[in-house]
Amino acid sequence: MHKQLGLLFLFLVLLSCNTNTVYNNYKPIKNNKWASEDKIVFEVENTDTISKNNIFITIRNNKDYKFSSIFLIANIKFPSGFQVVDTLEYEMADASGRWLGVGFTDIKENKLFYKEDVVFSEKGRYKFSIQHATRSINDVEGTNPLEGVTDVGLRIEKISK
Repeated sequence: MHKQLGLLFLFLVLLSCNTNTVYNNYKPIKNNKWASEDKIVFEVENTDTISKNNIFITIRNNKDYKFSSIFLIANIKFPSGFQVVDTLEYEMADASGRWLGVGFTDIKENKLFYKEDVVFSEKGRYKFSIQHATRSINDVEGTNPLEGVTDVGLRIEKISK
């Protein structure tokens, strides 16, 4: 019996390992209230200028999140100083209001595609920043702070050939 449990545990550990993960980090949002001027910053050191990668933004939210989508402004600053800025919209809930993220508790995690098939062509430090730009209909100023976001993350995965 112990041998079978040990083998099951070993299998689960091996299954949970993802060797394609290049970077995975989260930053907590203080008091689950994300101010629109607060940029979440991730710095990633790159030495691989050949491999293709997928980049994801990960958002964890709780039941206090009041919107069915989220708007983000994402910025990548290359080691050379070149920058790419994107305005993004992601669905967070379906038409019936059910959260699209995964999780067994009140906190749901959304793994959102940001960039596909990216080759980091420069060696050095890449700086990623993410801020929210979520607003209600007819709301010019935006929702500030945005309640219900518990963590913001960045995940980079090498594409397997």
